[in-house]
Amino acid sequence: MANTAAPFGFKRVAGTGTTPSFEQIARLVDYNTANIFFGDPVATLSDGTVAGITTSALPGTVPLAGIFVGCKYPSVAQKRTVWSNYWPGSDVASTNTVEAYIENDPAAQYVAQAGGSTSVGITQANIQSNVQFAYGTGNTANGISGAYIDMTVTPAVTATLPFRVLGLILGPPGANGTASGAYNYAQVAFNNVETKTLTAPF
Repeated sequence: MANTAAPFGFKRVAGTGTTPSFEQIARLVDYNTANIFFGDPVATLSDGTVAGITTSALPGTVPLAGIFVGCKYPSVAQKRTVWSNYWPGSDVASTNTVEAYIENDPAAQYVAQAGGSTSVGITQANIQSNVQFAYGTGNTANGISGAYIDMTVTPAVTATLPFRVLGLILGPPGANGTASGAYNYAQVAFNNVETKTLTAPF
């Protein structure tokens, strides 16, 4: 059965700590930063806040701050503190900030879907190669990321690519992402995150 394109960002499967916190740390998001979804890679901006990586800092040109997993903010509309698994990009007064939670554990491992190509997926030969990611479209109904491993960029030893392929997800048999080819799943680790760099001298 062919895999179906249904990216879900970078889903934590291993690393330091235990569920549900997995050694999360708190960072800040500016009140007018574009929406950030659960499982999105984020980077540190010049003012120390975190945001999705924009065209001014393309993925693979800066180390990641980590993976976004939720936030807390004083909602203007609801007039209370809101805990959410994604930042909707508005609903905070300009005098306030958003407290974000990210995972930057250097030992973290994630599952993500290959995307960006209707014919090319991650292969066994790509294990220990570095890969790019792209954001896709996040789901505002459930807050889940649409980020994926970007197969329009060939897996390589390129030092600045953000993730390293550790293996393929092959089971349970018949599940989405377990067949070879386009839209398959891979297990990855950080190649470049602020808490470690493997092959990049940032």
